[in-house]
Amino acid sequence: MHFELTSFIFAIVSFAILMWLISKYAFGPLMGIMEQRRQLVLDQMNSAEQNRKQADSLLAEQKAALEQVRSEAKQIMEQARVTSGKQAEDIIAQAKAEAGRLKEEALRDIENEKNLAVAALRSQVSAMSVLIASKIIEKQIDEKSQEQLVEHYLKEVGGNQ
Repeated sequence: MHFELTSFIFAIVSFAILMWLISKYAFGPLMGIMEQRRQLVLDQMNSAEQNRKQADSLLAEQKAALEQVRSEAKQIMEQARVTSGKQAEDIIAQAKAEAGRLKEEALRDIENEKNLAVAALRSQVSAMSVLIASKIIEKQIDEKSQEQLVEHYLKEVGGNQ
């Protein structure tokens, strides 16, 4: 193989020019695109990390809010139970008071009716006594017939009731 210096120098100069052209027009833009891609991937990774942190904080906030809502719901349920118990006690107390009032009113009515009945009975007994006395005076009868007459009128009074 024969080695020529001019061909060798021409090959090296051609190679150097080719390398310079490739690095200027191919490797430069390719490296710029690769750098942009690397930066884009880094930005996306940073953004994803920030989004994950934000999602974690939102999740924590939602858990806290959910726990607070549960606590408030439990408190409302307890308050409703206490309120309903108190209302039930109030209704029972009112019913007992009304029953007591009605009982007292009924007892007063019974007492009034009893007094009216006693008064009517006394009126009838007095009328009967007057009637018996007038009959006794009219007949002027002996003691035995007088007793029979009183018993007879008392039986009539007893039978009318």
